[in-house]
Amino acid sequence: MGVNNHHETFPWKHIVGFIFSLLLTFAALWVALSSGLSAGAIIGIIVILAVIQASLQLFMFMHMTESDSGKIQTINMAYSFFIAVVVVAGSVWTMSFVL
Repeated sequence: MGVNNHHETFPWKHIVGFIFSLLLTFAALWVALSSGLSAGAIIGIIVILAVIQASLQLFMFMHMTESDSGKIQTINMAYSFFIAVVVVAGSVWTMSFVL
């Protein structure tokens, strides 16, 4: 009757997410310091690893799939990402002008 399906005795999901986050961080560190790739390739790989890690943390730690309003949370996160991209792109665009 009043059984809570979300109750777990040990936070395995958080441990796995933490380990994957560490692995992705060390992979980015290795690519930046020891890979010997070109600067463009290093930046591209680090951006890909960053997107993977951000999505991993959204689903493992931010409980995106555990809410009844998951669609609303997803829309809010997409909108927040859009605002962040606009702010960063606008800042880079503004700083690109040489006075």
